[in-house]
Amino acid sequence: MWARELAVSAPGKVILHGEHAVVLGKVALAVALDLRTFLRLRPGAEGRLSVSLPGVGVQRSWDTPGLWALRGRIAGKSRGKEELPRGSEGISVPEFAGIPAGASAPESLATLAFLYMCLAISAKYGDVPSVDIVVWSELPTGAGLGSSAAYAVCLAAALLMLCGAISCPLQEGESTARWTEEELTLINSWAFRGEQVIHGNPSGVDNAVGTWGGALRYQAGKITPLKRVPTLRILLTNTKVPRSTKILVAGVKEKILKFPAIMNPVLDSIDAISQECQSVLEAMPANPSPEHYPVLEEFFDINQHHLNVLGVGHPSLDRLCQVTASHSLHSKLTGAGGGGCGITLLPPDTSPLAVEAAKQDLCACGFECWETKIGAPGVTLHSCSSLSAQVLHALTQS
Repeated sequence: MWARELAVSAPGKVILHGEHAVVLGKVALAVALDLRTFLRLRPGAEGRLSVSLPGVGVQRSWDTPGLWALRGRIAGKSRGKEELPRGSEGISVPEFAGIPAGASAPESLATLAFLYMCLAISAKYGDVPSVDIVVWSELPTGAGLGSSAAYAVCLAAALLMLCGAISCPLQEGESTARWTEEELTLINSWAFRGEQVIHGNPSGVDNAVGTWGGALRYQAGKITPLKRVPTLRILLTNTKVPRSTKILVAGVKEKILKFPAIMNPVLDSIDAISQECQSVLEAMPANPSPEHYPVLEEFFDINQHHLNVLGVGHPSLDRLCQVTASHSLHSKLTGAGGGGCGITLLPPDTSPLAVEAAKQDLCACGFECWETKIGAPGVTLHSCSSLSAQVLHALTQS
């Protein structure tokens, strides 16, 4: 029996430096974005497990005996969405959920990830008690900001806690708490399995950022969380221009094959920016200095030019950089490019008027804009009373 009402949150992510170059073995820096996904847990009707995802229109409920009958061979196996295992009665998880094979709509994948993680975690650690789960996110989906990983991290933390595989670290009277390093490692491993259901073959970066927060270095499959990094204010802008990451990556590869002597030094320079930026970020908490910010701004400018040379720029991103430059602010694309999102650094001495004017000008271009932070905390447990009115409202609407 689960008796408490609690909430779990996890951050999204942006790539600070190293996009595209990372595919070719160079260093990338990924940072936690303080736009978060929130999951609310509360006691449910006996013998029922329900999940509501108002953002993608999911409202599902299952009787727990039916779920546990399905478990069968799922325990301990991590599978992509194409090959979810069948239960002991020969029915597959998608069939059980009434989802067509190969479905790729966000609501279908979110439901499959929930069911798979619920069945696999409970098979290993014990039954999930009867609870109502509601998940709501500040992150836009499909914008390369790690929304699916934040969802998977929240689910992993909540389900592992419900089964008793990790502790419930929030004491009465506390507003937030975090898990131990060992527990975070377990959360991350299960969140990665959830990401496999949604994406098939993820890198593991997004769920690692969602779990640990802060910043991490990624190179050739190795993920290293940075020990101490500052929290930096940014504007995050979604140009709303759709793009295909696959096509953009292929275009970069083609350019490198065509002009290796020209393009390889560009990739080396992007790699150097990532490494220099890491040094600056790690120096900032111990030695806060206004002089660090102009260096970070120059890295943004240089890397944005490099990304245009690689062919992943877009007129919408050029416009974003021009608009913010007119307010003495520095921007670069984040992620795949070709549209999508850009980030703008807001040094501490940036006037509120300049920020507001930049936001208005960006919105006038048809873009969507958030003032937020990078270097945010990873997965966190909250008392519901400590959540903002907006988040609480969103989590109680279903």
